[in-house]
Amino acid sequence: MKRRNTPTKAAVLSLLAGADSAMSHDMLLEMLEDSVDRATIYRILNRFCADGVVHRVLADDGKQYFALCEDCAQQTEHSHNHFHFRCLTCSRVECLGTEVSVNLPSGYRAENFNGVISGVCSRCG
Repeated sequence: MKRRNTPTKAAVLSLLAGADSAMSHDMLLEMLEDSVDRATIYRILNRFCADGVVHRVLADDGKQYFALCEDCAQQTEHSHNHFHFRCLTCSRVECLGTEVSVNLPSGYRAENFNGVISGVCSRCG
């Protein structure tokens, strides 16, 4: 289904594209200077996830972070089976590029993977 492009969607996408790490809903709301309704940002992020534009990271702090998908168009199947790292000092959440493979028992099929490692990043280290 073709989605309507709105100034708010464009602004959220621009912020995600310009970020060097995953962003939380609160971070986006702050950067948009509260000019956009909280629920609108949630709807946009959920649509972006459904459309494969961003992927959602549920971090160990209970927050959801969103990272722009890169190179997904080149994949035959949309997958984000990689670990993420959340810095306990600066709260930065970033993708660690190595794909993870888990050998599941026969008859099991994985549909989602969420792996977060927390510690101190190289910037804060």
